[in-house]
Amino acid sequence: MPVRTVVERGPKGKRSVAFAIDWPGWSRGAKTAELALETLESYRERYRPIANLAELEQEFASAGALEVVEDKVGTGSTDFWGISFSPSAHEPEPMDQSLLDRTLTLLRASWQYFDAVATRVSPEMRKGPRGGGRERDEIIRHVVRVETLDFAARVGLMFTEDTVPFGAKLPRYRDEYVAAMRAYNTGDGQRMRKWNLPFLIRHSAFHTLDHAWEMEDKDLSA
Repeated sequence: MPVRTVVERGPKGKRSVAFAIDWPGWSRGAKTAELALETLESYRERYRPIANLAELEQEFASAGALEVVEDKVGTGSTDFWGISFSPSAHEPEPMDQSLLDRTLTLLRASWQYFDAVATRVSPEMRKGPRGGGRERDEIIRHVVRVETLDFAARVGLMFTEDTVPFGAKLPRYRDEYVAAMRAYNTGDGQRMRKWNLPFLIRHSAFHTLDHAWEMEDKDLSA
C-alpha cells in the first residue's frame, strides 16, 4: 500500500511540510513542497524504529511509495516553522476505535523512542541554529513543558509551570494524557476550535520525534 501523504504549504509560500497521515510523527518541512517530500522519504528509515516499537514493523516494511492524497494551504505558522499546524481533510473526528488504538500506540512508541535517545546521547549538544543551542536536558524539558502546558490542555488536562510532570512523574502523566484523549473521542470536554484529535496526536508525536532526532543529530558522543 502507498503511504498516504499530505502536503501543506504556507500561505506565503515560504515553507512547506509533508507528512504521512497513517504514521503520526513522520513529518518533515522544507522551503518547497518538493523538498519536503524528498526529506520525508529520506526519514523513512529513521521512523522505522518507532513502527517497530509499536509492533507494526511488518506493516511499515510493506509500505510503498509516498502518495500525495491532499495538497493544502496551512497557516502562517507553516510559513514560519515549516510545520503542519492544522488537520487535513483525511483526519476526521471522532476516530474509529481501532484507528484510535493504533494511533495512540504509535504516540506511545514515539515517547519510548524519545526517552531511549535521551539516555544515550551526550549531555552537551553540538551547537547550531536549530533549537537555539539547547543542551540535552533543556530539550527534554522543552518537549515535556510544551506537551503538558499546550497540547494536553486541549483535551482538558491542565498543568501549571509549577506542576509540569518531569522525571518520575512522566509515565503517569502520559497515561493521563492518553486517557484524556480517549475521553475526548467519546465526546467529553469542550471541543477544540482549530485543532482536532487526529491532529493533536499527530502533532504530539511529531514534536516528540523532531526533538529526538535533533538530539541524535547533535550528539557529541558518537
